[in-house]
Amino acid sequence: MNAPDIVVPVREGAVNEQLRFALRSWAAHLPHGRVWLIGYRPRWAAGVEHIATRQTGTKYQNTTLAVRAACQHPGVSDVFLLANDDMFVMHPLPDGMPVLHRGPVKAVEAYYAARASRQYLRGMRETRALLESRGHPEPLSYELHVPMPVQKTAMLAALEEARHLDVVHKRTLYGNLAGLGGKEIPDVKILHRAPHGYGPNSRFLSTMPDSFAAGHVGQFIRRAFPDPSPYETPGRR
Repeated sequence: MNAPDIVVPVREGAVNEQLRFALRSWAAHLPHGRVWLIGYRPRWAAGVEHIATRQTGTKYQNTTLAVRAACQHPGVSDVFLLANDDMFVMHPLPDGMPVLHRGPVKAVEAYYAARASRQYLRGMRETRALLESRGHPEPLSYELHVPMPVQKTAMLAALEEARHLDVVHKRTLYGNLAGLGGKEIPDVKILHRAPHGYGPNSRFLSTMPDSFAAGHVGQFIRRAFPDPSPYETPGRR
């Protein structure tokens, strides 16, 4: 069986050093076919496929459009890995990307309710309500900052179920409707500049723009992948 492609929604206009180092980590450690950048393609990107999309909505609407475009494109592998441009694979995955989740959605809601993430939290609650109405009384959250295996037809069906939502948690909706199951892990997003919350044994990492540019975790990732990957033009920004 061929390795799945990687699909990455990319916002417009940034140099995007996080994407550069994410690509280095995937080239080194994540078995895959082609890489598809959906939306924007940085000038330095090389050896990747590109599907241009209009980015005139919110970030949630833009990423939903990007995922839909990937699922509808005949060149994208039937099963692909949905990634963000700030997801890093820190150790080899010889058996491919596992299915991972974050535990019950209700527990994740409680975490975000304490952090006043209004629009994101509303989308989480509305996605959970939709899943409950479709026979999933205790849905799992797949809103982890790690690549996720996705089957195109099933994801399109999930997006159709949520066509009335302006902030849909696509991973969670798809993961539950498709019955993915998987292993529970804590989220790997590092929000701060301090040298804790990760280490040499971390299989996956994700960063914020600030924690990548100015934090210890950014230094850690840059040291791990000092050499250009096949997906960049060396020296070009």
